[in-house]
Amino acid sequence: MGEALSLRLAIVGWGALARRLVELIAQAGLKVELIAIGLREDAPRSADLPVSVRVLTTPEQLQGLDIDLVVETARREVVRDWGIAALRYAKAFAPASTSAFVDEDCLQKLQAIAKAHGSRLLIFPGALAGVDALKAAAYLDLDFVRHIIIKPVASWRGTLAEQSLNLDEISEPTEFFSGTARQAARDYPQNANVAVISALAGIGLDDTQIVLIADPKATLNAHRIEARGAFGELKVEIANRPLSTNPKTSQMTALALLRLIENEMGQLMI
Repeated sequence: MGEALSLRLAIVGWGALARRLVELIAQAGLKVELIAIGLREDAPRSADLPVSVRVLTTPEQLQGLDIDLVVETARREVVRDWGIAALRYAKAFAPASTSAFVDEDCLQKLQAIAKAHGSRLLIFPGALAGVDALKAAAYLDLDFVRHIIIKPVASWRGTLAEQSLNLDEISEPTEFFSGTARQAARDYPQNANVAVISALAGIGLDDTQIVLIADPKATLNAHRIEARGAFGELKVEIANRPLSTNPKTSQMTALALLRLIENEMGQLMI
């Protein structure tokens, strides 16, 4: 067997998701070199920030670093600028904050930059299961796609859900939003970020139906995707453990990023 490939990585943001990803990379024993971390200039430098890693405060500082992959784990407001720089100066860009793409100009701009520079924009499944099947099904006509998101009450605190219901008083699973993927991702960028993923894989942001539910008895973050079309019918469900340091983010999101990185490095892609 040949020597395992290596990968030069940059991460934008240093929150719960980024930290968990770095832990998983180490546990998997992958030959990944973390070259740089992108942070706001005024962001506090936490004690666990790797000392050997460059701290970048502007996207243009990616230039000349020979990065294979830039992963965004910060917030949707940074996706456009860091994405443009990543697709110019690195080989690939994988944004976690896909709710940025409710602005179609952002998505089109990044696609154009990728085409011009021969780089790749990678949309990974995040906390979802069945995205590969949904994307394949969409090659034929799809009549209907619905994505139901069920999370514990704690996950909805500090969001617009608090304007729709009293989270302290509900005693059973309670639906508080039904609308398009564009609306859900725009209004709930942390909890319904993945609505953009199921929408891009299927019938689009304005035709994919999203339902949001707060469940006082739930301990996991659940996603149900239902689709119907020329291919047949799809029903897939996944229930994810949230990160202990951020209940709005699922463990599976970090694992999906690890899978993406491993696929970028290997000869076998699954």
